[in-house]
Amino acid sequence: MTKPHPRIVDLSETQPNRRRGGDLRAMLTPTAVGATSGFMGLAIMEPGERIGEHYHPYSEEFVYVVCGKLEVDLDGEPHPLKPDQGLLIPPHMRHRFRNIGDTEARMVFHLGPLAPRPELGHVDTEGTEDTGQAGPPERAEKVS
Repeated sequence: MTKPHPRIVDLSETQPNRRRGGDLRAMLTPTAVGATSGFMGLAIMEPGERIGEHYHPYSEEFVYVVCGKLEVDLDGEPHPLKPDQGLLIPPHMRHRFRNIGDTEARMVFHLGPLAPRPELGHVDTEGTEDTGQAGPPERAEKVS
């Protein structure tokens, strides 16, 4: 068995993912660094941007707000989030994020444990502003 090696990943090495709104950067993932228990990334949202509602059937999501003024809906209930606050989102809880401030917002996210297969890890429940399309039914499974 090979010994795992530490790996530093710079934000500039990641590709923006805007499919769900905002700029999501998966940084420490099974593919990128060989992670086996979860993955970590950074969400960057400009004023007025949002990340569409979704849930994770297998994973808890840990969020830490680095900067900006956010609002998160948890199963439809809005909650304010500000810098230096953390949030635990249990599996199956629907959630969406909005930048309600007038500056860029950044939040670190970590999900774990991993889903049995990547396509089972994330379920969209609405479309994003980019597509304008309604999302799949709540329990439908979609590729992350």
